[in-house]
Amino acid sequence: MEYDPNLVEGARIAREWAYAPYSNFKVGAALKTKSGKIFYGVNVENVSYGLTICAERSAAVTAVTAGEREWEEIAIVADTEKPITPCGACRQFLAEFNPALKVVVANTTKVHFTCTLTELLPYAFNLETLES
Repeated sequence: MEYDPNLVEGARIAREWAYAPYSNFKVGAALKTKSGKIFYGVNVENVSYGLTICAERSAAVTAVTAGEREWEEIAIVADTEKPITPCGACRQFLAEFNPALKVVVANTTKVHFTCTLTELLPYAFNLETLES
């Protein structure tokens, strides 16, 4: 699956802005909308760990705040040897706007893989679930 290399590079750069004083595990995300705009996000930790926000949701909330709700692709970058995919909460959050969102998983030097959000979360909870 093809991906936007500029999106991956944007996520790599954004990762440096992460606030991770407790885990020192910095993650960056770059979310591209249907209109071509790119929104960046980083993980922001809190001493009360439950209040921490992931990079993916950080980028998503910024996009929604700007009125952009049609998303095409997200790149996620962490400095790990093995791929880091979005957590379950982020998968569900992203699925609210595009279950078929293209997901690019990379580290600071290479892209590990691309897939769709549906592949990561095949049975997402959605409006259709509520209506059945």
